[in-house]
Amino acid sequence: MLRQLDLKHNVKIVLWASAAAFVAYFSMYGFRKPFLVAKFDGQSFLGSEVELKTALAISQILGYANSKYIGVRLCSGMDRKWIAAWLCGLILCAQLSLLAFAVAPPQWKVAAIFFNGLPLGMIWGFVVRYLEGRRTSDIALSFLCFSFLIASGVVKDVGLWLMNSRSVSESWMPFETGCIFLVPFFIAVFALSKLPPATQLDIEQRQPRKGMTTEQRWSFLRTFATGLVPLFIVYCLLTAFRDYRDNYGIEMLTELGYAGTAAVFSKIEFPIAVSILVVLGLLFLVKDNRRSLQLIFTMMVSGSIILGATNLLFVSGYISGFLWMVGIGLGAYLIYVPYNAVLFERMIAVTGTASTAVFAIYIADALGYTGSVAIQLYKDLLAGEASRIGFFIGFTWLLSILAFAMLVFSGVYFSRLSQQNTAGAEDA
Repeated sequence: MLRQLDLKHNVKIVLWASAAAFVAYFSMYGFRKPFLVAKFDGQSFLGSEVELKTALAISQILGYANSKYIGVRLCSGMDRKWIAAWLCGLILCAQLSLLAFAVAPPQWKVAAIFFNGLPLGMIWGFVVRYLEGRRTSDIALSFLCFSFLIASGVVKDVGLWLMNSRSVSESWMPFETGCIFLVPFFIAVFALSKLPPATQLDIEQRQPRKGMTTEQRWSFLRTFATGLVPLFIVYCLLTAFRDYRDNYGIEMLTELGYAGTAAVFSKIEFPIAVSILVVLGLLFLVKDNRRSLQLIFTMMVSGSIILGATNLLFVSGYISGFLWMVGIGLGAYLIYVPYNAVLFERMIAVTGTASTAVFAIYIADALGYTGSVAIQLYKDLLAGEASRIGFFIGFTWLLSILAFAMLVFSGVYFSRLSQQNTAGAEDA
């Protein structure tokens, strides 16, 4: 009888948490990504060699990256009772910045989009704080990741629809897209705020999740630096890769001949999202944390292999540009999504560390978006003669090789560490 009650409780919580998290983060993308479908053709930043669109993309990423550095402390240390208010305040700040973007002259749009990215970077961390530390966290976090896998494509298609069908200008389109997603975001945050706290059984199996002190944060980094450093390096390159694919997707699809394809972004991202959701959902069936962590690393290494194999097939002429975009997206997200969902969640459970997954995620994110800025500046300033496609093919080779080597190293490290912890627990 008690087991039946516990099962019903878990099903209710996972459906509640998954739906609310999905809607909240999906809606956030309505404030972050739509401006990227605007081309701003023929415009440069302050008369330099940097294109205006590149300056806008970098400016938003700089705001987003700064937000991640702030979030390392703020999101991991915030008292749960204040999280909903912060989420609502952050999204309103982002929308006001889009209003400024709409009315500002071209060069000042760069400043407006910076202040759009600045609050949005903390949304993820606050949402994860509601989800982590539960036996059902894997499922809820998988749906959270599912949201950003499809949201980027969908909100871009919404932006294109507003410009092509409703004659909304490139400047006003981001603000009007944000208006569409504002109410769903508020409803989802309210639902998240009403989630009950983790049960005692959740705490026993997944470790307690409380705000971390400065000393606890430094202790976590020192203790696991050998395995974390290669993970952070991979994530830095991976975030730059993902952002480049996302920010210049419209330009690359134009080069590939798919610019006029209806809902092209959704058609590319949806099969990727479903595949990742299925794989992550299956991890929920693995109750042993050590075994689950090993499978997560296997999944990520497989992603690096898919990246290289897809690139080889494309440059050899065996697959189309469309399938190439799908394949490299699948490979990249097989590596990327675990960082934001189950990797650190299971790592904390295996190591028995008093920590929050949000802290580790935000360290990785802060480094990742810094790397993204560097890559985009490198392309425009030092590799300007290369096409978007040509540059991206080379980047794919680099990521595939380095990710494979570093993920294998880190996976072996944490596997051995978990075996030592298991042996120590048995001896005790």
